[in-house]
Amino acid sequence: MYDANYDKDLIKERERCKDICFEYNNTKPSELDSKIPLLKSLLGKTNGDFYIQAPFWCDYGYNIELGKNFYANHNLMILDGAKVKFGDNVFIAPDCGFHTAGHPIDAERRNQGLEYAYPITVGNDVWIGAGVQVLPGVIIGNNVVIGAGSVVTKDIPDNVVAVGNPCRVLRAIADKKVDK
Repeated sequence: MYDANYDKDLIKERERCKDICFEYNNTKPSELDSKIPLLKSLLGKTNGDFYIQAPFWCDYGYNIELGKNFYANHNLMILDGAKVKFGDNVFIAPDCGFHTAGHPIDAERRNQGLEYAYPITVGNDVWIGAGVQVLPGVIIGNNVVIGAGSVVTKDIPDNVVAVGNPCRVLRAIADKKVDK
């Protein structure tokens, strides 16, 4: 548990992050020479080519790690109170959120501004459909497709298609050449 609402250092770190996100989101899409350095100054680690369509928002930035060949469409939200790590070849559709932060069920502690954060890990070769929300502490395996609108509350194993609220494994990915 930590004090996200009243800790002056955390507030200052979030303000810095939001200012960079604001600048990024208000830079013309064609100005890649300006946009990519802004993200590199914000994110904890980047590896190879990556792109995030604006608007993009996060809380701290330095807790986010991107693998090679990362792409996220519009309206990506990453609440990175803890580490959020994406593997190589991750593609994220519009309107997705990765939320490491959560709040106590107990109203007294919640009203004190306390919250917790658990890391999120996304493996290699993952496609996240539109409107997916990933909650604290989740690990998504390698070669996974998460269907649109899913709410991922528990770990997802390798080589599966998973969908729903809560997100559940629908089927294994048996043949990489089948596109159904």
